Amino acid sequence: MSKLEISNIDVYVVSGPDALYKTSSLFGDLTITNTIIRIRTKDGYEGIGSAMSWTEGGIDLSLAEAIRHLVPFLLGKSALHREEIYKLLVSRCVHLTPLAQSPLDIALWDLAAKYANMPLYQFLGGARSKILSYASTPFLPSIEDYIQHVHELINQGYRAIKFHTWCKPEQDLALVEAIHDVFKDSGLTFMLDVESAYTRTEALKVAKVLEEFGYAWFEAPLPDTDLDGYAELRTKVQIPILPAGNTLLHLNQIEQGIQKGCWSRVRVDTTLAGGITQTRKIMGLAEANSMTVELQSYGYTLSQAANLHMMLAFPNCLYFEQATPIEPLEFAALNTIRTDKHGYVHAPEGNGLGIDMDWDLIETSAVHKMSFDLQASLNK
Repeated sequence: MSKLEISNIDVYVVSGPDALYKTSSLFGDLTITNTIIRIRTKDGYEGIGSAMSWTEGGIDLSLAEAIRHLVPFLLGKSALHREEIYKLLVSRCVHLTPLAQSPLDIALWDLAAKYANMPLYQFLGGARSKILSYASTPFLPSIEDYIQHVHELINQGYRAIKFHTWCKPEQDLALVEAIHDVFKDSGLTFMLDVESAYTRTEALKVAKVLEEFGYAWFEAPLPDTDLDGYAELRTKVQIPILPAGNTLLHLNQIEQGIQKGCWSRVRVDTTLAGGITQTRKIMGLAEANSMTVELQSYGYTLSQAANLHMMLAFPNCLYFEQATPIEPLEFAALNTIRTDKHGYVHAPEGNGLGIDMDWDLIETSAVHKMSFDLQASLNK
């Protein structure tokens, strides 16, 4: 028997009862679904991973159903052969890749790091043990609500804040100007994310104001696929320009964007871009081009942890993204990731991802569950 031979895989679809978020005036409340993977081996090791999906129409089952078609290719394989498994999965005829691969790959890395008796970030290289955090706000009804929320975030220890807004230039600029008037001498760092909603003309107009006010970056002003628009915008302003990071997820797509000069920094999410295996290659590609990768970590605790370990393993990431309010996204996690009073998040204690889950709660609250067993598949 090979070491770490995969014998069982469980897939759970859950959603915290209060996990409804809105990040723009352009759509309604989004249900944040958590698709959780648990992989076990014949020799008693276990790895876990997850990916979130968000929809306006309730809990999402499509990710789990895509994963269903990948799982049979893992049973009987060794979790030590993660690159082999990744190459195998990426060539399968399955929708929603690389997203569907991501939680599987993360669970394999969690399992391997536990086998090595190491935290995942150290197993990957270990560049540091903490990183600055920024609060990623929800969309709020008024400018006054945003100002109040910033005060609350300051009291929680945040020193950097990214706004999700109306995604309409005139309203967004009114917010930016009001925030500047109130907090210009506060020492806070601000970012703006407009969910790929602007035209090129609108993006340039807003970028110039953000540059004047010293924003750390302007995120998702255009659709990720508008590479020419991004490249043109960067020639006209100095403020760092980032994509949304939700659409161009493959290594060759990222490479094309870098070579065209589209972005100041790369942006992806480990739970979207194929898991640890591909994201570490993206981190290396960006480093080779003297760029940071501002990983998304908006999501449930397991998703936060996967991205955090990547940020701590490699040196070229500046910030950890923490959704606010964070409590609904901590559903079923027994230990969580929080920003400290100095504005940092720290590596979770423990090996692998370092996150323990309440499996009884997951079992009872799952709206969809699938279990796969190596022995049962061999007996068919």
